[in-house]
Amino acid sequence: MAKITRKPVPRKAAVPKKKTQAATSKPKTPGKTSAPARKSLKATKRWTPAEIHEVFSRFRKANPEPKGELEHVNPFTLLVAVVLSAQATDAGVNKATRELFKVADTPQKMLDLGEERLRDYIKTIGLYRTKARNVIALSAKVLSDFGGEVPRTRAEIESLPGAGRKTANVVLNMAFGEHTMAVDTHVFRVGNRTGIAPGKTPLEVELGLEKVIPAEFMLHAHHWLILHGRYTCLARKPRCEVCLINDLCRWPEKTV
Repeated sequence: MAKITRKPVPRKAAVPKKKTQAATSKPKTPGKTSAPARKSLKATKRWTPAEIHEVFSRFRKANPEPKGELEHVNPFTLLVAVVLSAQATDAGVNKATRELFKVADTPQKMLDLGEERLRDYIKTIGLYRTKARNVIALSAKVLSDFGGEVPRTRAEIESLPGAGRKTANVVLNMAFGEHTMAVDTHVFRVGNRTGIAPGKTPLEVELGLEKVIPAEFMLHAHHWLILHGRYTCLARKPRCEVCLINDLCRWPEKTV
């Protein structure tokens, strides 16, 4: 019988195993997506106490006695004005309250006015129906729980309908001279943009500012920051060229 010989079957070339992603991936070159992170780190570089003192010294020199722009005649009308100012401009609130406060500048007079007539005075303000309901309710509570006087603690003010932490801080500061820091959109922006007190929430910025601002400036500090944010450090087009603190500001996108 003839001997059968088999030709050797060529073996397939071994395919190298894929390396793990961790081993093969190269570090990505920083691109546009990583730029904000780098800028954020640069912007929030810690300020020195001397720099912060210099900032507020400049604010004080330029405006020794800053005033809040909400018009009021006593602590109660201030409280009402601040409650009405939520999601509204100070100018818009003032336009409505000039006539309102002529007829209702106390809790009792506000109750006597009534919710329906109050709405007529403030109908140019956003959310005026809800705000009218809150103002009548807080007036009743000020009378029943606090003897007709605006309370002087944060917790008590926050217990009033329509009043939150910012409202309490404004009233405590402007009506009673407390060293509080009311954080609105302007203060929140300035605290983060300059790097003086970066934070993800208004409360973080508030506590950060209270921690770093010297006591000698705290009475007027929130007014200086609000005015700076409202007229200089604007949200869309900041006026860096006229900024009092542009040489100290940490914002990486400043134009000077």
